[in-house]
Amino acid sequence: MKNSSPTKVAIIGLGNIGIALATNLTKGNHNVILASREFEKAKKIATTLGATATAKTITEAINEADVIIPSIGFNLIKEFLKNYNDALSGKIIIDVSNPIAPDGNGGFKKIIDENESAAKILSALLPANAKLVKAFGTLGAESLKNDAFKNPFKMTLFYASDNTNSNSQIEELISSAGFEPLHIGGIDQSIRIEVFGDLHQFGALGKTISLEEAKAAVTKLQL
Repeated sequence: MKNSSPTKVAIIGLGNIGIALATNLTKGNHNVILASREFEKAKKIATTLGATATAKTITEAINEADVIIPSIGFNLIKEFLKNYNDALSGKIIIDVSNPIAPDGNGGFKKIIDENESAAKILSALLPANAKLVKAFGTLGAESLKNDAFKNPFKMTLFYASDNTNSNSQIEELISSAGFEPLHIGGIDQSIRIEVFGDLHQFGALGKTISLEEAKAAVTKLQL
């Protein structure tokens, strides 16, 4: 069902994940605002997505949106939170990042302590009244694009948040983007849904899964 009062979502950064999210959310009837350092790129992508997508400057996008998704690297998000701190006050910010870099051997390594999560670090940088959610980075860009809106059952997308009052809004966004939402707990649990975590596609999980499989996986390490 289309929601009667679509949430305005600003996607900052238009790499593979940003474009996949923009595509899925416009299918879910959300007003999506695209922003990038390359404004012409944002305009071109918005045109291909249709009437519910628009291109704006980064400042305009933040001011007009309810939910902000900085689809950029972990270190760039830290700069983003610093540079736009005042404008982000009161917003819902969805962290899609994974704090990794090439390891020189064809794989990847974490760029933060093994026992830390990107979301936990970012939560300390939030402006007043902003709410942080960890979501959408639990799957690779290809899965976000190709595994959305599966029939007869949607694939599960995990999320973590401390602010339960906004969970229904986040779950509606995830559902509208073509996935089945499942809350795993607060931001202190977000390491589980970052790369190498037990609930990440490129961690112990190793794949996209159904809701029943997901519920079993969430509780497995809590027993």
